[in-house]
Amino acid sequence: MNYWLMTYETPLAVLLTVIGFLLVVFAQIKINTTYSKYRKVQNSAGLTGQDVARKILDSNGLSQISVYEISGNLSDHYNPSKKLINLSKDIYNGTSIASLAVAAHECGHAIQDKTKYTPMRIRSALVPFVNICTRIGYLAIVIGIIFSYTLIEVGIVLLLSMLVFQLITLPVEFNASHRAIKELKRLNLIDEEEKSSAKNILIAAAFTYVASVLSTLLEILRYALIFNDRDR
Repeated sequence: MNYWLMTYETPLAVLLTVIGFLLVVFAQIKINTTYSKYRKVQNSAGLTGQDVARKILDSNGLSQISVYEISGNLSDHYNPSKKLINLSKDIYNGTSIASLAVAAHECGHAIQDKTKYTPMRIRSALVPFVNICTRIGYLAIVIGIIFSYTLIEVGIVLLLSMLVFQLITLPVEFNASHRAIKELKRLNLIDEEEKSSAKNILIAAAFTYVASVLSTLLEILRYALIFNDRDR
């Protein structure tokens, strides 16, 4: 769709597209290089990601939450509906600082769920709504460029739901990282040097979410410029 839309784009709209793309690429490079660096550094306790997750969960009264190994690279996530933490193979079995930090971060989400952390509850409730709005939004823009300017405007409004969702995701991720570091220190699983390293990993991961917000904002502005140009 992007290549087709470029037929209708102004130079400024093209520039916004390029900037958004570069932000996402930079964020991905940042997390990959940071992760690669710290996956080579072993944690002093010699614990695996699974060990760390289990210790944090059990100490927070979350022994009912299971920790599973899954395929993929950095595919780690907490499933609030099934109450389980999924860790990729390297994180689950690894004893690096990276494994420790990522596992603790996912436990941070589990603790958020237990404490009914408001931004997380809002984000979870918005998922089906945002998925529908995003699909319809893109479709409306494509059809609108051909047939009706009004549909472009409708599509832009619907895509704003994705931006709102990503904005709500920011405090969820930042807070999970804060909880992760707090738990690692409380349980004496890291020393001060390892704390700094773990923070570096989680900051790099958080930047991917910031980049996504900025990229989506630029994309919406791009469509707005197309709408404005076609409406003249």
